[in-house]
Amino acid sequence: MGIRPGLKADDNRESYIPYRRKDIINLCLNDGILDSETAEEFQSFCDILSAFYHFQFHHDLETIKDNYLVFNPDSEVRPLYEPSLEEYEHMGSKVVQVFEQILERANYRLTPQSMIQQALDDQSLMNLRTEVDFGDFEEFLCYYRGHRETTIPVKKFSFWKKEKKIEILERLVLLIKFKGKGYFQAKQVKGKQKKLSQKFIPGKMYVYFYKNIPKLDLELLFPNIRTSMTWRDRLILAVPAVGAAIPVLLKMLPNILLLVAAILLAIDARSTLQTMNVEAEQARNIMPVLIATLTLVIAVGGFGFRQYNQYKNKQIKFQKDVTDTLFFKNLATNATVFHRLVDLAEEEECKEIILVYYHLVSSPIPLTPEELDARIETWMIEKTGSSVDFDINGPLRNLESIHGDLMSVHTQKALLEYDEQGRCQVLSLREARAVLDYIWDNIFGSVATTAANQPLT
Repeated sequence: MGIRPGLKADDNRESYIPYRRKDIINLCLNDGILDSETAEEFQSFCDILSAFYHFQFHHDLETIKDNYLVFNPDSEVRPLYEPSLEEYEHMGSKVVQVFEQILERANYRLTPQSMIQQALDDQSLMNLRTEVDFGDFEEFLCYYRGHRETTIPVKKFSFWKKEKKIEILERLVLLIKFKGKGYFQAKQVKGKQKKLSQKFIPGKMYVYFYKNIPKLDLELLFPNIRTSMTWRDRLILAVPAVGAAIPVLLKMLPNILLLVAAILLAIDARSTLQTMNVEAEQARNIMPVLIATLTLVIAVGGFGFRQYNQYKNKQIKFQKDVTDTLFFKNLATNATVFHRLVDLAEEEECKEIILVYYHLVSSPIPLTPEELDARIETWMIEKTGSSVDFDINGPLRNLESIHGDLMSVHTQKALLEYDEQGRCQVLSLREARAVLDYIWDNIFGSVATTAANQPLT
């Protein structure tokens, strides 16, 4: 998602309002503009508005649940019948479509492909070489909300640490649908994959919700990631290994020569045997040869085991680092992510509409959308100290889409309309309550139409 039109390129403020809906309502009530009777009507308006949107978002959640069932790797229930290929593809598209709408309404931003590619190209904070095959994915979504810079100590050598400035994504959502089993079997046949990975099930859809993920470690979140040591780590293991191998080989050289001499004698290469200064009688004696062979095997085997053990210990440390990252920063997985995000989207949508309606109904003069946007952002700074890039277009469209029968004039009215100068005009609190009451009384008949016309924020 790019920068919203009208903002400066260096404006990194978030549209997310970092306060509860109840706190926003209380800020409006305690602002001192509404008298006691009007404040009571405003509270009632907020209550029924919240109930209406809760019903709408519950409808969206049910849509996701119905279509996600066949893709859920953790599902405890089974569908009564297997969907056809056409139905299967439609269900997958529906999950992605509705979830993208939910994420955008929760003020999440689409993670640029360039950011993900940079994470793959740059060295991880965990000093790993990483590789992710995006060809394994049939669907891939990555959204984030909130980012900040921080400074962390990075170990350069065992005796030296360096301060490094990194960017942190405060909330991150990842949706991955893997290709079918046939794709991975073909990949295995071609030799591009040693065996079918056990970390995921082909054809299933995995959804992850994380907090405080460094941009440089984005690739660690993918289930099909392949890790290996960097050249620096390989040298750290290889150089001591070579240094330790030389004394072992020098110490075992007489035994090696005796073993080679026994082999040469066995193949009747006496001329070569004489150049090695090894007596034939000594080579014929089987016991020294066996002892030399056994000693060599034990020495080489012991040395090899020590080096392999060092490599495995390093690999285990890498795996622990990755596990710590995923375990302690994981907020939800698969179906639970949808519940969390739907709740967040509902909160955001209601907070935005309440702020817009409050500032319009309490303003002594009509306001244009631009004036309204500036007033809300200034008000948020004054009341909370938070600088918010308020998305004015979404809540205005939402208010326009809410309309019902106003019994006092027996006509359909929307909560928001515009005059000839393009200034916003909203119904009074009493009229707005009447419209919402009408919608709530007819909720089962109107929710499908309203949800279909509901624009993205």
